[in-house]
Amino acid sequence: MALMKLEDGVELYYEDVGMGSPIIFIHGVWMSSRFFKKQLPYFRQKYRAISLDLRGHGQSTHSDSGHTVATYAKDLRQFIQKLDLRDVTLVGWSMGAFVIWEYIHQFGEEGLKGTVIVDELASDFKWPDFEIGAFDLPALTGMMQQIQTDQRGLLKGFLPLMFKDEVPDEELEWMLEETTKLPASIASAILFDQSIVDCRPYLNEISIPTLLCFGKEEKLIPIAAGEHLNKEIPHSKLEIFTNSCHCPFLEEPERFNKVVEEFVRSLS
Repeated sequence: MALMKLEDGVELYYEDVGMGSPIIFIHGVWMSSRFFKKQLPYFRQKYRAISLDLRGHGQSTHSDSGHTVATYAKDLRQFIQKLDLRDVTLVGWSMGAFVIWEYIHQFGEEGLKGTVIVDELASDFKWPDFEIGAFDLPALTGMMQQIQTDQRGLLKGFLPLMFKDEVPDEELEWMLEETTKLPASIASAILFDQSIVDCRPYLNEISIPTLLCFGKEEKLIPIAAGEHLNKEIPHSKLEIFTNSCHCPFLEEPERFNKVVEEFVRSLS
């Protein structure tokens, strides 16, 4: 466990365990590195497994500014450079996928070996030509308003939607604790930005191998999102997790870890 200071003074909390080829786990909006608690102990046995809290999230600095996917990608760039990481596999869950795609769009693929995308759309917004988007404007503004008036209540309703099966109260409690670490100002700012990001124009620029991991239960993200990405991203493979919704790494951790390990091994 450590803190890394970026050029603008923001400190990123991260965990860095094991040795070997580096794998970086990047969480979703409002979440934290703690959600990968079932991955680091597994991957540290053969790889250098790293998870970080993006700015404003978890135990990283709750900075007043910089809460855009583009800035998070710049933070990731500094993070990789400061640790002098090479041949990196990036694992991005939900918003973490946008951070990866924005990173590749800004900085290219040098130093990257492959990417793993977990349950995300090319854009969360229902654009006129993208009907499978998660949010239309009324839904997005409604969520932003609720963050400002009842952030905890919103999360109590949202977190169970990430799972296929009912989650025990003690599990939901630590998730609620993590996701309420963000001030409402940060939570609404990054929700808006990540919801209107549209990565469709540059998905076909990705040339490194991509593993797409999607839960079959469609409470939040449809399987059609994975099929769309599989069609648009060259050298991609779609893996469906039948007993999962938005969090296959928590819902089916043994299978998820093995599938990702096989993918990473294939990159060597």
